[in-house]
Amino acid sequence: MRMTRPLKQPAHNLPLGWRLEQIKPTLAYYRGLQDRVGRDYCWWMRQASSDADLTAFLESKTAEIGLLMQGDTPRGFYELDLSDKKQINLAYFGLFPDTIGQGVGRAFLESVVARAWSFGPLELLVNTCTADHPRALSFYKDVGFTPVRAVDEVWDVPQRLGLVIPERFRV
Repeated sequence: MRMTRPLKQPAHNLPLGWRLEQIKPTLAYYRGLQDRVGRDYCWWMRQASSDADLTAFLESKTAEIGLLMQGDTPRGFYELDLSDKKQINLAYFGLFPDTIGQGVGRAFLESVVARAWSFGPLELLVNTCTADHPRALSFYKDVGFTPVRAVDEVWDVPQRLGLVIPERFRV
């Protein structure tokens, strides 16, 4: 999905006491974020990376990783791929399971989108798939992303990760 211009309206304000916070996470903390947000949606690619590869990625300057904070409590995270400043990719975005349904998702996404546009790209990209939250596609469309293409993929998710693959995705 692609967005070729900033939001028409300013981002909805996060609720009082909520904020975005950019972080440089440790390897273990980052793996925990990926698992906490992505376990139910089969986020496996970063989890399958070696410690050395993932550490090198985290130490690079090609990504911004941030948290959605409520006071001192993390409630979600995002990752912006900044390797091409003209075409920024919202690589990962999600709320922790206990935060879904609290009415903060749209303001979180709009805040991250506004943050991405602050780098001055020509476009923003985001990928979603049928393994993501059932409302992900419509959610991204509502904020202003438009579909570019659909691709059929078959994933070979490593069993060592211990992810539960929904029956509908098993071959």
